[in-house]
Amino acid sequence: MMDIQKAITDYNTTSGAVFRPKAVLFDMDGVLYDSMPHHAIAWQEAMARFGINMTAHDSYATEGARGFDTVKMLVKRQKGIDISDEKAMEMYSVKSDIFHNMTEAPIFDGVKELMQRITDAGMSVNVVTGSAQKPLIARLNRDFGQWLAPDHITTAFDVDHGKPAPDPYLSGLRKAGDLKPCEGIVVENAPLGVRSGVAAGCFTIAINSGPLPDSDLLCEKPNLLYQKLTELLDDWDKIAG
Repeated sequence: MMDIQKAITDYNTTSGAVFRPKAVLFDMDGVLYDSMPHHAIAWQEAMARFGINMTAHDSYATEGARGFDTVKMLVKRQKGIDISDEKAMEMYSVKSDIFHNMTEAPIFDGVKELMQRITDAGMSVNVVTGSAQKPLIARLNRDFGQWLAPDHITTAFDVDHGKPAPDPYLSGLRKAGDLKPCEGIVVENAPLGVRSGVAAGCFTIAINSGPLPDSDLLCEKPNLLYQKLTELLDDWDKIAG
């Protein structure tokens, strides 16, 4: 069992601030939707068309970064060349097309219940995603519009530097009402996303919903780690105070 009060005390000591949450900032894929297995397949198929080898592990390890940044990194690493943003977006669009022709990924158990609890506590629900796929953003509005306002969604279009830079979550805090980092809770499933939330100064919770070992997430220093979002739901009142 995790010592939640110790995690909060440690956060206060490390940050030099007092944890007073007013908003929760969720990543999308792997946190709200069980979509990462689909993304892994789409990434592997798309990159193979361009002579790039991408494993399922690669897709999980780079999840959270902007898609075209991932393409540029892979091409540089495997072919030793720098490609333009335009070329990377062209390649990323192939991956997006494959993904959107797959069956729709389900919402994780506990997501809507947690959003209701957050709203009941007077806090705002926010999403911070590295995605630039407009159909996915439209789905957020469709599935969670009861709790999530459109102007509380941060995407790849909103920042110059994606995860693991702190910029996406700092942007999310601004959209949530110009909040301080100590007023935001980040919920992430990917190492790069956890690093982004921690770098932004937020209390960061990792949900290990994929195949990566816990150590891959813990090395990024989240304040808490759960295996399922329903476990976070069970502990919500202790965290939110």
